[in-house]
Amino acid sequence: MHKLLPASLALALATPYCALAESPSDLATLRQEINSMRAAYEARLEALETRLKAAEAAAANSATVPGATAAPAAAVVASAPPPPAPVASGGGPNAFNPAISLILSGLYTSTSRDPEHFAISGFQLPTDAEVGPGTRGLSLAETELGISANIDPWWRGSTAIALHPDNEVSVEEAYVQTTSLGHGASLKAGRFFSGIGYLNQQHAHSWDFVDNPLAYQAMLGTQFGDDGVQLTWLAPIDQYLELGAEVGRGRSFPGTDTSRNGAGMVALTAHTGGDIGASHSWRAGLSVLHARAKDQELDAMDTAGNSVTNAFSGKTRVWVADAVWKWAPNGNATRTSFKLQGEYLRSTRDGDLVYDVDNVASAADYRAVQSGWYLQGIYQFMPGWRVGLRTEQLDPGSSRFGANAAALDLGNYRPRKNTLMFDYNPSEFSRVRLQFARDRSREGVTDNQFFIQYQMSLGAHGAHGY
Repeated sequence: MHKLLPASLALALATPYCALAESPSDLATLRQEINSMRAAYEARLEALETRLKAAEAAAANSATVPGATAAPAAAVVASAPPPPAPVASGGGPNAFNPAISLILSGLYTSTSRDPEHFAISGFQLPTDAEVGPGTRGLSLAETELGISANIDPWWRGSTAIALHPDNEVSVEEAYVQTTSLGHGASLKAGRFFSGIGYLNQQHAHSWDFVDNPLAYQAMLGTQFGDDGVQLTWLAPIDQYLELGAEVGRGRSFPGTDTSRNGAGMVALTAHTGGDIGASHSWRAGLSVLHARAKDQELDAMDTAGNSVTNAFSGKTRVWVADAVWKWAPNGNATRTSFKLQGEYLRSTRDGDLVYDVDNVASAADYRAVQSGWYLQGIYQFMPGWRVGLRTEQLDPGSSRFGANAAALDLGNYRPRKNTLMFDYNPSEFSRVRLQFARDRSREGVTDNQFFIQYQMSLGAHGAHGY
């Protein structure tokens, strides 16, 4: 027993009482040791109680999550807070050290057409949008640094910092989120990917393909994130039902970052799902995003074949319908599984458009109704090996340019693309992927795109959403 105690305390226990009474200095040392032990144990108990409350809150939020039969047990639905950060076994001052993760990603790209001239016929894209296949040759793909931890029994914090191939650094997400609001409610505040649709809130390293679909590129600037507040509510019923509302600055396409007191973006989301037997699960949703823009610069092609920069001011509304179905024998997705997912996006823009801001600068009324969809399937045919196929198409719809109609005509060509993916996952922390795409985004042009990608996960990393 003495080996478990401080030396002075063990010596005191082994010393006759009469000897202690004759040594006041020993009594002072003994009292100091006891006080130190009491303080250390109290700190450790407090840390353990905090961990227990956070774990109970996370379990309550995910109690009605669908899909447990069609995904590994570690999978967590996107609405539930990620698991708490690991806590040092010793407690004390290290009890709340954050979980740190690093996603390393590299890419080799080969295209038959120059990526610098990439465009999507019939669509005006923001001048700073990251669309298309990227740069040719070897490059460092998006590398992500993630830091997250519980703050106290009521809040947790998380941030994701992206390191881009051109040596730029950006903050993808940085938010705080409640862990014990109760009644199925959760509040998030800060910068985050919107919960609209299915793919939008997923980070690039969790995509099943190298790139996002054309519909996301054309109508959401690849991925919509904003600074704002998000409130979600998970219904306390057997059927999975989650409702959400967001209010934000509106800094990203299809909005613009302007100085305003009010909100520049509002989004509403609804998702439902459940299990079918022991081997199937599904989720479906409907979302709407409303954003405002002012002097938003857009790349376009006029009727004379010239590249011009236009400026849009007005409102944009994007509807997103999404559905996912998963299959795994008896819910065990470790050996073989299949996932089918698809989304339909419809965008309506109303306002004013300034044609060729650098030269003509002709302003007129503008309205455009456009849409797009994708459908993809991912089949894991043996442990670690997957194959996927995605098909997609855009519809330029109808556009009215008012007085600029003679100079701007988006035509009726429907961009489309087919993609084949093959990847190998030696473990849940590493992946090597081959991808081939036949891209017909530009009218009269076929671009054959070939990719080799690797992704490696270092450090603590929570389970991905459903």
